[in-house]
Amino acid sequence: MPVLLILLLAGVVVFLWLTQRNSTLTRDCRWRLDRATAPGHWRCAACGAECDLAVGQEPRDCLRVPRG
Repeated sequence: MPVLLILLLAGVVVFLWLTQRNSTLTRDCRWRLDRATAPGHWRCAACGAECDLAVGQEPRDCLRVPRG
C-alpha cells in the first residue's frame, strides 16, 4: 500500500511538471485576440504586451517585461 501511494505522488508531480514546462503563462496574463488590427494579433489585457501569431494559434508565453 505505501508503494502505491508513492507511485501516485510521483505521477502527480510528473503531471504538474509536464503541464508547467509547456507554458509560462501566469495568472496575470489575459490574452485577447484583436481582430481589428490583424487576424492573428494578440494583446494582453493586463500588461499590454502584443504578439502576432498564425491564425488558430494562441500565445503560450508571458511577454510581460519584469519591473525593477
